[in-house]
This record gives sequence, C-alpha cells and structure tokens, in this order.
Amino acid sequence: VVDITGGAPELSDHFRLFVETARECGCRVIDRNNLTIIETPAFAWLPEYLAAHEVEVVASLPCYSAENVDAQRGDGVFEKSIRALKKLNAVGYGTRLLLNLVYNPLGAKLPPAQPELEADYRAELRARFGIEFTRLFALANLPIARFAQDLREHGQWDAYLELLVNSFNPATVDGLMCRTTLSVGWRGEVYDCDFNQMLGLQLRNGKDLFLWDVTPDYLRGRAILTGAHCLGCTAGAGSSCTGALN
Repeated sequence: VVDITGGAPELSDHFRLFVETARECGCRVIDRNNLTIIETPAFAWLPEYLAAHEVEVVASLPCYSAENVDAQRGDGVFEKSIRALKKLNAVGYGTRLLLNLVYNPLGAKLPPAQPELEADYRAELRARFGIEFTRLFALANLPIARFAQDLREHGQWDAYLELLVNSFNPATVDGLMCRTTLSVGWRGEVYDCDFNQMLGLQLRNGKDLFLWDVTPDYLRGRAILTGAHCLGCTAGAGSSCTGALN
C-alpha cells in the first residue's frame, strides 16, 4: 500500500509519476486530500485523474457543519470542501471508488465513538448535500506541532496529557499503525509513523537511515521510537491513519 500524504501531496511535480508508477507495480494507492485543492483552477483535473487510476481518497472534513469546519480550518473551507466532494461523487467516489472522510475534534478532547459519528455524518451529508462516502475515520489530535503550541498557549497542555494518560486503552496497541507502516519523507528518510516524521524522529543505526538503507527483515522486530505523543494513538478507541482501532 502506498499512502501519499502532505499537506497537499498533489502540489508535488512528481505526484502523477508517483501515482502511476505505484499503480503499475500493482500497489493500492491512497491520496490524503485536503479537498480545497480541487477547487483551485490549477488542480481541477484531480477528480477525473484519481478516478482513472482508481486511487483511494482520504479527505479531511473535520465536521459536517460549516461553523465548526471554518473555525478549525479557515473561513470558506467548508463550502469549498462540499463542492469538491460533489465533484468526487460525480466521478464515482463514495459508490464505485473508495472515499473516506476524516474527523478531528475541535480542541482538547477525544473524538466520540466512530460508528455513531459516521452515521451522523452520513445522514447529514446525504440529506443536506446529496453526498455519499465510504467510511469515516475519527482521529484524535496528537500533542505535536501547532496543536501542541495551542495547548501550551491556552494552559491546556497538562490537562490534555492527563486526559490521554487516563484514557489509555491497551486493546488499541495491537493495531497501531507504527507496527505495520513505514513513513517515508520526501528525501527518503524513514520513520515509524507520520507523527514521528513531523517531530524529526528518524530511524537510526549509528546514522540516519533512508529507504534504501533498510529491508523488511531489518525492520521486523525493531524497537519503535516512542514519546508522549504516542498516548494520542492509544487513548479511548485509539487513533491511527485508519481511524479508531477498537
């Protein structure tokens, strides 16, 4: 499985070459799409292109209400996202092709139960906009990068870490993405997960390791680099690149 993420991975000059090469190798390809890029004139071709190559789409939609989405991602983002979803539906996404949506809670709290939230999303998006999707992934906000900075600025860092610790669920551990997924940076750096990548926790063996330095046998059984942020993937129902873990 080749799971392409960004920001907006489509901005790379090599995006199409990467997609087509991976598909020719027989890989399942996933594009983690922010939706709003589809609404820019330079990338209006994306829905048809992704459908033609049967690329799965994982799209960020933090809520089904304009107020919450715009509060989290900026004014006008919800409206653009809805238009983009309709264009994806028009070429077969949500019916013939996989279209998964991603929910993140607003603020220092854990997401609600994924099945119930998915049912709410499906009912609201279908009734209000006629939009169909395949699945919803409910992801917790991990205490890194801008979210960590926001927690500290609002005096919520300790409370959020305490929430994660007190919500630890050992049943999530077997399904953690770091156990079966390798994150690769644009220069070939390798990490246990994309959160470690954001933190610069690169795999090492006396020196930084790159994709051409490792093999499946080398990685098998290797210790995973962990930190306080890992509590976000093991709290409550768990969280990873494919949503709740139990």
